[in-house]
Amino acid sequence: MTGILEGKVALVTGAGGGIGLAAAKAFAEAGASVVLADRDEQLISKSSERIRSAGHTATGVTCDVTDKAQVTRMIEQAVITYGRLDAAFNNAGINSDGTSLLDTSDDEFDRIINVNLRGVWYCMKAELRHMIAQGSGAIVNCSSIGGMVGSKGRSAYSASKHGVIGLTRSAALEYAAQGIRINAVCPGMVNTPMAVAVTKNYDPHIVKAMVARAPIGRFGEAEEIAAAVVWLCTPAASFMIGHAMAVDGGFLAQ
Repeated sequence: MTGILEGKVALVTGAGGGIGLAAAKAFAEAGASVVLADRDEQLISKSSERIRSAGHTATGVTCDVTDKAQVTRMIEQAVITYGRLDAAFNNAGINSDGTSLLDTSDDEFDRIINVNLRGVWYCMKAELRHMIAQGSGAIVNCSSIGGMVGSKGRSAYSASKHGVIGLTRSAALEYAAQGIRINAVCPGMVNTPMAVAVTKNYDPHIVKAMVARAPIGRFGEAEEIAAAVVWLCTPAASFMIGHAMAVDGGFLAQ
């Protein structure tokens, strides 16, 4: 997809590492100017510099997506810096420990919902204001296979990711006629820092059990998810609206 987004501007949240950083790189390689956002200032500075050192245009912004004011400033900075906003990947998210519903505290539930769902809500509202004004745009929200099926011990996480899909589909219907396409991507098991935590630093017994559930027989790579995200933001996906795309190695096909 080299050059397919030349002259466009893309925003990626949670871009300090993992899928977010891979997506930022993919957007840049497709020709877009990229705004990378993350709550970790040092991490986002290093990540954006890596993209610039590869010859691309990129800016790093510190932002906690649970803070509406910070989200508003992030989007405004993107538009002030590059003049427009054509694509947004609302990727910032957190996982939860394997805890039953009764053992999950209210504070933990709120923490997960605030980042994974409310954060997407804030980002979409700020992004849509600019996209509506320019009459075009593409938004991809990061859900999960955990947003399409349940998972024992992850009720709060699953609720947040199911919510992202509902939000995506409803918003897609509201804004399709205004030239804005909204979709979601639903990653399966992917080699990221989050996977390190889920597998307890790649415990071989946990990894073996997880891989056994994927027909492809392995974890995905962040770049494989990023490719789907960027594709959803290109003219090649012009008829894709309100779709939750599973990129999961066949997990949900069983």
